[in-house]
Amino acid sequence: MTGLGKLQLLQKIAGLTLALVLAAGLARGDDKSASLYKAKCAVCHGASGKGDSPAGKNMGAVSFADPKVAGKSEAQWKDVIEKGKNKMPAYGKSLKPDEIQGLVAFIRSLKS
Repeated sequence: MTGLGKLQLLQKIAGLTLALVLAAGLARGDDKSASLYKAKCAVCHGASGKGDSPAGKNMGAVSFADPKVAGKSEAQWKDVIEKGKNKMPAYGKSLKPDEIQGLVAFIRSLKS
């Protein structure tokens, strides 16, 4: 193998290693967001985000699949999580901005 061939092989290995490290980080972020959702949201919105839990039905929790809800912008989702809405409590003081961002991404994944 020539010097150039070895360099190209090393570059490919480095690229694959970086991709694996990044994917592992994203998976941990997804796990954290899933745990936060379970702890903070699922009681009312349900495991699938349809608002069909007993508490959710009682409080009128929305389904994330509802077109009016699903069509909201990322900023609107963040605002509701931070400030609360109707019977939903505000989480802006108890969650960090990156946790709120992770919840938005996780919630969007539920409706797909």
